[in-house]
Amino acid sequence: MRAAALVVAIACLGAPASAHTTCSMLDGRPCAPSVCSVFDSEPCRPEYGHPIGQDLRLTVQGRGADRQGRKPERPLNTIEDVFAALRGCWTPPPAAEARPGMEISVRLSFTRSGEIMGEPRFTFVTPGTSSAHRATYQRAVAAALNLCTPLPFTDGLGGALAGRPISIRFIDTRNQRGAGATP
Repeated sequence: MRAAALVVAIACLGAPASAHTTCSMLDGRPCAPSVCSVFDSEPCRPEYGHPIGQDLRLTVQGRGADRQGRKPERPLNTIEDVFAALRGCWTPPPAAEARPGMEISVRLSFTRSGEIMGEPRFTFVTPGTSSAHRATYQRAVAAALNLCTPLPFTDGLGGALAGRPISIRFIDTRNQRGAGATP
């Protein structure tokens, strides 16, 4: 047992110093530490897989009050098409009922035929929002989803998106007077 510990200690002492050095994308090698310890002088950053999971995320920003949401007219063949369609369906609440800077997020999935699977779930509302503003924006999001669905997916896209979670963050960037939208 003692001999095995000695062999391990000698192997560790003989390890190249580059195992604990800061790596760079110019090194020509993967840039992640292979050894991670609380005794290292550098932060411990274990190597993980790519952070993008199976869900999709979309941000929809407020638009001018003169533009109304519209249902997509052509079949959707890419994720970009789906995102553009969802953006096009959003009409924020009237300026008199709006809250400047309001953000609300919803998570949902679609079926292969473009219908909403189950019940969409609101996952975030700007902190400090009154219940009246919350309800107003939830109705606006529901109206946008009702206008859009069922989305006209092509067969290939419907198969690829069916059941995949999509998180949509709606941001009302209009000013209080309703003078237009900020991109």
